Amino acid sequence: MTIHKELSIPYLKTIGIVNNGFNGRGFQNPHSVTIGPDQKIFVLNRCDVARRKAIRIGVMNYDEDYLYEFGYGFGSGEGQLALAVDMVFDSTQRIHVTDEFNNRVNVYSETGEYLTKWGESGSDEGQFDGPSGITTNSKGEMVVVDQRNNRVQKYSNDGQFIGQWGQSGSREGQFNLPWGVCVDGFDNIYVADWRNDRVQKFDDSGNYLMSIGSSTPHDSKLLRPSSVAVDSLGNVYVADWGNERVQVYDDNGVFVNTLRGEATLSKWAKEYFEANPEEKETREISDLTPDLPEHLNSPYHISSQTESYFWGPVSLCIDAYDKLYVVETNRHRVQIFQGAK
Repeated sequence: MTIHKELSIPYLKTIGIVNNGFNGRGFQNPHSVTIGPDQKIFVLNRCDVARRKAIRIGVMNYDEDYLYEFGYGFGSGEGQLALAVDMVFDSTQRIHVTDEFNNRVNVYSETGEYLTKWGESGSDEGQFDGPSGITTNSKGEMVVVDQRNNRVQKYSNDGQFIGQWGQSGSREGQFNLPWGVCVDGFDNIYVADWRNDRVQKFDDSGNYLMSIGSSTPHDSKLLRPSSVAVDSLGNVYVADWGNERVQVYDDNGVFVNTLRGEATLSKWAKEYFEANPEEKETREISDLTPDLPEHLNSPYHISSQTESYFWGPVSLCIDAYDKLYVVETNRHRVQIFQGAK
């Protein structure tokens, strides 16, 4: 295994605390994060079944000031979401949110005003069967992963169909339930090919360039990758969802590092424990890094019992300063790292 020892990806902080209510500070099964104007952090709360009416997008800053939120509840009405997956800002600072159940993309203003929607159910051009990952390129085009149609589609930012590529399969340029997507500084497109356990790289026209993660040593192979992000140096970060970690590759697709998570208490969590000293006492006597028996020595069991580790790392985002945001849907938080140097 070749590892670039000079690669440094320092942990910075954690934002988050579980919110079992229907509004306010905190997260409920966060599923995506994107960075908006003035470096505001937008977190998409997908919510569990019992709280689907609370589907919303919470907005905060890096200092963890909770600024506002917006959402129109669970459903298929105007502005509503059912199974929200991913979101991205376009070149006019409107936020586009994919909904794999309603087979559409909802569009909102930065402040949360519902504006419009585009897309419909089906397998023809311009139709969706489970839209998941969404991103935008330097030309302002929207790139959407059409999950169950096993393809990638391109649209203008007002939802006009431009083109598509992909089909079901495991060969180059084929997909098996693709999920996340991103672009690099050259508009190359990276797709997390979930059930094929790889990331595929394409040029802006959809021509296949290479696969990442499928030919690495056994202990660093991908298992059900759900998201991908690329920093300004071309390093590729993959949410290795099935292995409860983030895998890092250089711009040639060579494996260079693994992140397991280093979470500390967020500002919100610290404030909670200050207000609830009995909860703090219980926490202090708990074993948050237990030694597990051999039959529970799997990535899932280890992460579920080790508080600092990722548990359900479903989505990644890299901001303009190369900070990496890792969304953990099971621990209702976002871990932030400084991108590789």
